[in-house]
Amino acid sequence: MAPRTSMRSGIAAACLLLSASIVTIQTGDSVANASETTPDQPRKHALSLIGEPKYPAGFKHFDYVNPNAPKGGQVRLGANGSYDTLNIFTGKGDTASGIGLLYDNLMDTSLDQPSTAYCQLCEWVSYPKDFSSVTFKLRDEAKWHDGKPVSVEDVIFSFKTFTTLNPGWKFYYKNVIKAEKTGEREVTFRFNVKGNRELPQIMGDLTVLPKHYWDDTDAHYVKRDPAKSTLVPPLGSGPYKISKMTRGASMTYTRVKDYWGKNIACNVGRYNFDEISYTYFRDSTVALEAFKSGLLDYRAETSSKNWATAYNFPAFNKKMVKKQTIKLKTSQPMQAFVMNTRRSRFKDPLVRHAFTLAFNFEWANKNLFYSQYKRVSSYFENTELASSGLPTGRELEILNEVKALVPPEVFTKPYKLPVNKTLRDFRKNLYYASKHLDEAGWKIKNGVRVNTKTGEQLKVEFLLVQAAFERIVMPYINSLRKLGIKATIRQVDTSEYIRRHRKFDFDIIIGTFRQSQSPGNEQRSYWSSAASDKEGSRNTIGIKNKAIDKLIDKIIFAKTRKELVATTRALDRVLLWNHYLVPQWYAPYERIAYWNKFGQPKTLPDQDVGFLATWWYDQKSADALEKIGG
Repeated sequence: MAPRTSMRSGIAAACLLLSASIVTIQTGDSVANASETTPDQPRKHALSLIGEPKYPAGFKHFDYVNPNAPKGGQVRLGANGSYDTLNIFTGKGDTASGIGLLYDNLMDTSLDQPSTAYCQLCEWVSYPKDFSSVTFKLRDEAKWHDGKPVSVEDVIFSFKTFTTLNPGWKFYYKNVIKAEKTGEREVTFRFNVKGNRELPQIMGDLTVLPKHYWDDTDAHYVKRDPAKSTLVPPLGSGPYKISKMTRGASMTYTRVKDYWGKNIACNVGRYNFDEISYTYFRDSTVALEAFKSGLLDYRAETSSKNWATAYNFPAFNKKMVKKQTIKLKTSQPMQAFVMNTRRSRFKDPLVRHAFTLAFNFEWANKNLFYSQYKRVSSYFENTELASSGLPTGRELEILNEVKALVPPEVFTKPYKLPVNKTLRDFRKNLYYASKHLDEAGWKIKNGVRVNTKTGEQLKVEFLLVQAAFERIVMPYINSLRKLGIKATIRQVDTSEYIRRHRKFDFDIIIGTFRQSQSPGNEQRSYWSSAASDKEGSRNTIGIKNKAIDKLIDKIIFAKTRKELVATTRALDRVLLWNHYLVPQWYAPYERIAYWNKFGQPKTLPDQDVGFLATWWYDQKSADALEKIGG
């Protein structure tokens, strides 16, 4: 299952799933008799891919909220770059931060249990034992901001439009062949496969948009077009609506006080701020200074250097600003230097492995990151899904089925990244990197690494979008130059970066592959041969590997958790031994900083910080800040 964030994350998935396939969608107006539950298809209030849902039917609120949290106040946040659209259907353009606050999903993810979702727009959900379909019953009280009820027709319209206009959704929902009305308030999605345990839950991820709004005309009597970008604030059903905006520069959302869903269990104690605003910055240093001066209220700190050195300013020293680390029980993303294997120079795994050997993580961690990071060594880091040692048991059986298609080291050597405790260690790793390049047909000639067949010089360009990464890439470039490789940096603006990323027009980028603790359909978008040639897909590496395709299918159709774990470990091992990327690092905790005017629940969720969803404005603390001079 694709990883989701706490803040209306169906929207984030729509922007990330940028691969394509063909899907057939059928809609119908006929009403079949699906309203009565049967032993084969019981009604459920929640779905989980890992054990039973933590909260029983009829629960009052999540443990990680304060049900009596006060409503009110404002929070000011920073955002990177700019935005040019408020239309979430197409996946084109730069969508405004926070746009997901406008909408509800059929189901909403719990922040204290992985891969678990509870009914939000729906009252209940049901599916047969063979997982061949899923049915949702919409809540009678669910309404759009204009007062009209959320309907089955809205759900069908949303699904049809997303999968028609957004290639990412086409690929993600490729096994959904029919969406139909099967009751007055019931919608059923039918699948062309059986046994995919994930499909009912990923249909619950669907963000629902208003059909009547998009079928209508705008203020100039022109029919709205979901295929086009727009900066006209759209109609939603969620806890917030847009109240003010400056094109590309700022966005303000105001809490809907008569929000239809404020009293349902999964929303109690959540969405407490009266106003949430975003100000856009093209430079991260300027954004940090805006926070320090009090123009922004909250910040998720992603820079180890900033965390160690930048918070020595008067307001912090007066305890007007707080720093906090929060350890989550989540999978850690594979962040890495991603090599584009569509480029001929990266076709050979020996070349790719040489690039891994040439990266000195230990030096970077000590000298650049203040020893705050750990090395990421798995695509499923910090979970039971990560491979280790040599394959045994069911994992070994699965790997034997693709033995002829995978590197032999998969069976004979535990995967280990190079460790550079001393300068001597690094010199030794550079020596092995040079040997790999020689063996791959790239040899030193007059101090330059060239291809022995074509005479081509081995050149690579690091495509960056943030200047802050230059201090990380430059030492790496110096190491590559010692191998005779000509390496350069090209920094571009956000729009240009997105364009080149979608078209796979790069040699090396810094990429992040996030995983849930219950992987499924999204693995096709990350690694499958079908996604490799689809412009905008998440297969940025360009992987075309039959063994990986087979392992992905096994993951998707795993019947038990045990089988899923064994197959995912096998996939992890095959990905690692193909040396598709140079693994970087992860922080073992989340780093946040905020002005001391917010309250937070006593029990924080362990899957997400949940700031916007669960914290609140503390008027007493805010008044105290004013007295100090904040």
